[in-house]
Amino acid sequence: MDKILLSIGGASGVIYGVRLLKELRKMNVEIHLIISKNAMDILEYETSYYLEDIRKIADYFYDNSDFFAPPASGSFNIDAMVVVPCSLKTLSAIANGYSDTLTSRAALCILKERRKLVLVIRETPLDLSAIENMQKVYLNGAIIMPASPGFYHKPKTIDDLIDFIIGKILDQLGFTHSLYEHWGSKD
Repeated sequence: MDKILLSIGGASGVIYGVRLLKELRKMNVEIHLIISKNAMDILEYETSYYLEDIRKIADYFYDNSDFFAPPASGSFNIDAMVVVPCSLKTLSAIANGYSDTLTSRAALCILKERRKLVLVIRETPLDLSAIENMQKVYLNGAIIMPASPGFYHKPKTIDDLIDFIIGKILDQLGFTHSLYEHWGSKD
């Protein structure tokens, strides 16, 4: 994959989006970035990162309200899209075909063009409407990935838990990584 659209959504766990952004940068992928308004606020609250520093990592940055940005069209040549974290509001918009933000519009374009869409849901527990919305987007071709770290790699730090989820996202995108040891890979 050469071009990835990354949307950092407005749910707790923006660190997942930041870490994925940094890993994609190491892989020399062309990164197109959207950060929701709520994510900008959460970035400041949950991390020590600043928006301007995050924006500089990406090749392209789009305002989440800009429907004239390239990702708003299915003709925009992008290989895959990841929404991490994906709020239940954004999940609902995508599941129900409601293009209220650039993120939801781009995700709908990705689905209609049959490209890869990974939605990293961070909420827990889930109500029935969230489960039904996950089913809708799954049936439409999206990959639903709850941010539920595994423990078989024996994590020792919070960064190890974050890296597990980032590794799982990279697995879905087809990238090789060493963020965690895959099950059964020990000799």
